[in-house]
Amino acid sequence: MSSAQALARYIAVDLGAESGRVQLGTVAGGRVKLEEIHRFANGPVRLPNGLHWDVLGIHREILTGIKAAARRADGPIDGIAVDAWGCDYGLLDRDGDLLGNPFHYRDHRTDGVMEQVLEQIPAEEIYGATGIQFMPFNTIFQLAAHKGSAQLDAARALATIPDLLAYWLCGRLAGERTAASTTQLLDVHTGDWARELAVRIGIPAQILPPLVDAGTVLAPLRPEIAAESGLDPVPDVIAIGAHDTASAVVSVPARGKDFAYLSSGTWSLLGMELDEPVTSEEARAYNLTNEGGVDGTIRLLRNVMGLWLVQECRRQWAREGVDHDYDALHRMAQATPLGGPLIDPDAPELLHPGDMPARIAELCIRSGQEPPKDAGATIRTALESLACKYRLVLERIERVAGRRAEVVHVVGGGSRNATLCQLAADILDRPVHAGPIEATALGNVMTQALAQGKVDSLAEIREIVGASFSSDVYEPSTDRAAYEELYARFLSVTGLAPVADFAPTQGTNP
Repeated sequence: MSSAQALARYIAVDLGAESGRVQLGTVAGGRVKLEEIHRFANGPVRLPNGLHWDVLGIHREILTGIKAAARRADGPIDGIAVDAWGCDYGLLDRDGDLLGNPFHYRDHRTDGVMEQVLEQIPAEEIYGATGIQFMPFNTIFQLAAHKGSAQLDAARALATIPDLLAYWLCGRLAGERTAASTTQLLDVHTGDWARELAVRIGIPAQILPPLVDAGTVLAPLRPEIAAESGLDPVPDVIAIGAHDTASAVVSVPARGKDFAYLSSGTWSLLGMELDEPVTSEEARAYNLTNEGGVDGTIRLLRNVMGLWLVQECRRQWAREGVDHDYDALHRMAQATPLGGPLIDPDAPELLHPGDMPARIAELCIRSGQEPPKDAGATIRTALESLACKYRLVLERIERVAGRRAEVVHVVGGGSRNATLCQLAADILDRPVHAGPIEATALGNVMTQALAQGKVDSLAEIREIVGASFSSDVYEPSTDRAAYEELYARFLSVTGLAPVADFAPTQGTNP
């Protein structure tokens, strides 16, 4: 029986590629409330050997946030959990100490590594076991790039970023399955590590940690952290959907199963929730990913480059002395007419940090289009291209899943981007429901509540979130001709094949 009427308080540590947040969540009376307690900047640090995360700095900020949340709460804290991005990891030695700063997934050291691994083991075999989209920065390829290094030779355990930070909070190292699924080293059929695959690539299988499901109570918070933070009684550290998208999908306020979700931020993660993985040749050829979800679900989705394009444009213009804020950029984009140049937002040239406006312009010129003339037109190109890519990806997912998504739920920071949400509705030709913004932190909090029996099911979580937060609804335009022409031109200039014309024998389509 649900005890959602009872009061419970949770600290959610939610880490993104641009910023981290520590939030205080309160669940009571069939409602959930969130309060942002501490926000901090996050980003890469360049060292002589490449691009890294300042993971010690992140841990320091988490401790600051926990202490602030303890002061803010008007009662005991019931649990603490960490979610973060996927693929990146730390290596620990035999004493459990970190062997160097974790690399950032946009570091160049993995350039060409995926192709080398696929020469050794066919893509069909890796995909058949793991069901994961091929991306050059997947953990499997990062570890292959690490092969032969002093760090990997000395390693006794691997910890994904959220698992590492949870370990530092409670002392128990475990591989939470939704985060583990992003490594491309988890067997999607058994839910266990694909150890034989790891060994064949030269990755020592003994570093893969014991696995736990989302909703597992790991251990109490370390006594010294609890004492310093003033937390009494000492709360539990809980494994939730440690991959941030897994937590975000938990709080999608959907009813039934005929929906798609778009977790919109630095990355756009577009997909549908299934009961079983799909590892068919067609799914592999579409480069779809079967990532683990909370409550045994599968997230059949595709990573799309996302608002990274806008973020990196803004950084470049700031370097040139013009510091547009995001609201100004979106207003300029909205004022730019429909129908400018289009690009494939997943072009490899756009993955790494650098002069994004120049790269977008170069892609336009290369495809025979006039490049954008100003900042507003550049952002408009990025947003229209993203919305067109969403349509292509969603049509592929629907074909593989065998059902249609009647509505698309956009959650995360990108749900505030009215221009992108309306473009998505128009080009996808279906309603888009935008919100909640803090979906990942909400999923984090609600999965902690599920772990402690405060709520009974994923369906109840979604009812509570829907009752607690409103959504903005974007209806598709009735002017279908304009948007069909836009989408057809996107396919033409990018060379991407529509679903109707695509044959799996063409191989992995980007």
